[in-house]
Amino acid sequence: MMDLGLLIIRLVVGLSFAGHGAQKLFGWFGGYGLKGTGGWLESIGVKPGVTMALLAGLAELVGGLLFAAGVGTWVGALLIVFTMLVAIVKVHGQNGYWVTQNGYEYNLTLIAVAIGVALIGPGAYVLF
Repeated sequence: MMDLGLLIIRLVVGLSFAGHGAQKLFGWFGGYGLKGTGGWLESIGVKPGVTMALLAGLAELVGGLLFAAGVGTWVGALLIVFTMLVAIVKVHGQNGYWVTQNGYEYNLTLIAVAIGVALIGPGAYVLF
């Protein structure tokens, strides 16, 4: 049962994270693509915006796919953790904890899940 639980966690978190990367990179799922995300990043002082949007999008897409597949789980988890730490420092940290005030509650939850799964391992159900 633990293996099935790990699979569910990995798929939901990993594919959601990969979807956020696709929003940044390609404008899929209602995202703004590289130019739109880059413009927003520049507006909060992250420069060069388009380059940083590309790096963030790649980290989210690759990290999410690795995490979901259970292949390179540690690498996927590190990419998730790093991206969420940057989000906390640059966007959410100043707003306090609760997500209802645009705080870092959700980011910290994703960090905990990524580290937890990396420490436990991906379980039996992995892509290869």
